[in-house]
Amino acid sequence: MKKALIIDDEPLARMVVREYLQDFPQIEVLQECGDGFEGVKAINQLQPDLVFLDVQMPKINGFEMLELVESQPAVIFTTAFDEYAIKAFETHAVDYLLKPFSKDRFHKAVEKYVNQATAAPVATKNTEELINSVIPPSPSQHERIVVKTGTKVKIIPVQDVIYLEADDDYVSIHTAEGSFLKNKTMGFFEQTLDSSQFVRVHRSYILAVQQITRIDPYEKDAHIAILKSGDKIPVSKTGYVKLKAVLGI
Repeated sequence: MKKALIIDDEPLARMVVREYLQDFPQIEVLQECGDGFEGVKAINQLQPDLVFLDVQMPKINGFEMLELVESQPAVIFTTAFDEYAIKAFETHAVDYLLKPFSKDRFHKAVEKYVNQATAAPVATKNTEELINSVIPPSPSQHERIVVKTGTKVKIIPVQDVIYLEADDDYVSIHTAEGSFLKNKTMGFFEQTLDSSQFVRVHRSYILAVQQITRIDPYEKDAHIAILKSGDKIPVSKTGYVKLKAVLGI
């Protein structure tokens, strides 16, 4: 018996998936979730084999939700969101269903999962690849960073970010409230954040330009950025060139 979750903010959409799944007695629906917060909690607690997931949801979207999950399940996306993700879905998801989808199309997606003996581990690896490198940032990710703190999910508005710091396989996001870890790369944030507001001044640091009070010379061609918080951040030669361009100096 395979365990499944349905995560979608539309009750009618959840009802359709549950109804269509009645033709697959080997799949048991453990729970339905109406938003990403519920989804994170349910996945971490129930450890489903398969998730039917909408992308466009309030609070946090489907991709942001997957980033916060401890153990990735296989995913069949059920979504009207097809602007940039179709190629990624085709490569890395078990399958994707563009709303409104027919019962026949739904059957094909589920049968694809069921008929693959190694579907679960393969799909899990694919889900990890999907969220780590394939999906480009959505518009909401330019405005906020979603992190997990213990069992809670926290949304950090980008205007609250002082600087970001590389921390092994994570990025430490520093705010006035404290620092929070995100399992992403510095390159991801360099691509995602507004380049007029955030500058990668060093291989290990990205600064919020508005937080800089002054830039002092350091050794050779290096500099030190002094922030409003009192933090001192190293600025490489290349980073200094970027900063000057953004600051217009």
